[in-house]
Amino acid sequence: MKIGLTYDLRADYLAEGFTEEETAEFDHADTIEAIECALQDLGFETARIGNIKNLARRLVAGNRWDMVFNIAEGLKGFGREAQVPAMLDAYDIPYTFSDSLALSLTLNKGMAKRVIRDMGLPTPDFFVVEGVSDVEMVALPFPLFAKPVAEGTGKGINAASKIATRDELLSVCQRLLQTYNQPALVEIFLPGREFTVGIIGTGVDAMAIGALEVILKEGAEPYAHSYWNKERCEDLVEYHLAKDAVAEEAEELALAAWRGLGCRDGGRVDLRVDEDGTPNIMEVNPIAGLHPERSDLCILARQAGMTYKSLVGAIMSSAIKRYPSTRNVR
Repeated sequence: MKIGLTYDLRADYLAEGFTEEETAEFDHADTIEAIECALQDLGFETARIGNIKNLARRLVAGNRWDMVFNIAEGLKGFGREAQVPAMLDAYDIPYTFSDSLALSLTLNKGMAKRVIRDMGLPTPDFFVVEGVSDVEMVALPFPLFAKPVAEGTGKGINAASKIATRDELLSVCQRLLQTYNQPALVEIFLPGREFTVGIIGTGVDAMAIGALEVILKEGAEPYAHSYWNKERCEDLVEYHLAKDAVAEEAEELALAAWRGLGCRDGGRVDLRVDEDGTPNIMEVNPIAGLHPERSDLCILARQAGMTYKSLVGAIMSSAIKRYPSTRNVR
């Protein structure tokens, strides 16, 4: 079976003049190498495609693959993660991970939280600030927490993201609106433990492989798994596979959100515990980082006893099961 690899390489965008933070969600070359080696070890033939512009050129030229292993994040718009899957759907080419609907929905955290709330799952109360004038309409109790509505990898999150006063709220929202050119998500700050739950599979076959507790070390930016903390995670963050009752509840909630949002094959759900001890769903990540040493899902899988090869193999098995036409391809 020939597997194409779609991805956004961080070095390519840095060379074009984008900043370190702008490219934070994109992959390093060693991640692509690791995925490709794992796929080859599993018996697949691989072909590197790259970003959506490369994919478009290859498709027009007549190139085809039996399946595409897609980790492309995209660069612009709320549908940036959905662009490659939508194009592959148009050409009837199977691919790993979630479809364009799930990816667009989960990238917009405000929209995702509305669906999660309608599903009856716990998530902190929130308000989406579309412009500076909206700040005066925020009627949530302090302390609050604010971040861009459609970014990942901790972008836009720092120590100032925890907000104690209305003046702070105005200042932080102004910064987010100007810097990221998108709405700001303001939600009630939750003071408890932080987890990320790893999930493999789709629908009724989906399963949680564990709940990784995120613990900030001395010297880390406080309050959250911020962009700075993630960039220096080896020095600033500890990760422990939690197995107590709260972690088990986090796994159950994460799995319910994963299934309800229609996510597929593999990814993560981030949760934080409120003052009553209940895990709340913060974000759903249907395209999780796959750096074998530094990415949360890979750290979690390793602590749960899965090798990198077995993690990639489980993702592929889930995708192949969804596409009956691929099961007998050699």
